[in-house]
Amino acid sequence: MLKPDKDLIIIGGGAAGLSAAQYGARANLNTLLIEETALGGQALIIEGLENYPGFPEPISGFELAQRFEQQARNFGAEFLTASVKRVQKEGELFKVETSAGVLTSYAVLIATGAKHRMLGVPGEKELAGKGVSYCATCDGPFFKNQKMLVVGGGDAACDEAMFLAKLSDKIIHIHRRDRFRAQKALANRVLNNPHIQVRFNTVLERIHGIKNPMGIEKVHKVTLKQLDTGKVYDEEVAAVFVFIGSDPNTGFIEGVEKDENGYILTDQRMQTNIPGLFCAGDSRATPFRQIVVAAGEGAIAAHSAAQYIDELLGQAY
Repeated sequence: MLKPDKDLIIIGGGAAGLSAAQYGARANLNTLLIEETALGGQALIIEGLENYPGFPEPISGFELAQRFEQQARNFGAEFLTASVKRVQKEGELFKVETSAGVLTSYAVLIATGAKHRMLGVPGEKELAGKGVSYCATCDGPFFKNQKMLVVGGGDAACDEAMFLAKLSDKIIHIHRRDRFRAQKALANRVLNNPHIQVRFNTVLERIHGIKNPMGIEKVHKVTLKQLDTGKVYDEEVAAVFVFIGSDPNTGFIEGVEKDENGYILTDQRMQTNIPGLFCAGDSRATPFRQIVVAAGEGAIAAHSAAQYIDELLGQAY
């Protein structure tokens, strides 16, 4: 068998990829992580992460990502800034086509995450991480007892609205249609929750910010429109939570089994239907997407990759 460029190639530099880079390098694998933008993934937009184990005081997603990276580098992991165009398995080796050239490896980990769908309204992008959020579990506690807006009509939106309703009795939940598309039991729980005011036939048109005394801009109010009457009005809120779905970054990988939404299916070892190809984090079909979950899955995937490579080379014991 020809010797590849690397033992393990990790595609994606979020929590799953960075955790896998550390565990891969610790297992004495020649490990390379490829990320096309900045290391850290979606954690980078979190100003204060307060639910990551071991950090009783909030830590910024940026700082946590830096610590992940440094720890992986300390163990010998290498990093490459490039985009990945294609992944193919040829014989016992994988060929990874990148914008920086073609690389080969014994095993590949897909950790490219998913992108939250955005509404595309004015103020959304500018105020992301400053009151605009796509994760109630992550950011809801920052706005305890304050008025919050939830946008969306599916299971995720209703689940997150119920979570936020434990933190505040001033939750406004809007949906553009005249009924939720979530499961009936879940939708009914939202409709019957006294802490949630549901407004159907309503859309978000604009998110407005205001600077606090420290000069930091935060969400201040939103402009809403009633589709059935055409009425447009402003409402003061401290935060906007958008749950209109997400899209996994898995379009570049072919031949791997995915669910109906494009998320990659794996076994409990994080291995896909293609031997030697693993997946972890938000690009994987998983019931709970959190930084701590992604980090754990990355560790499992790297451990499984090391076992796979040992078996491939006849070094298993």
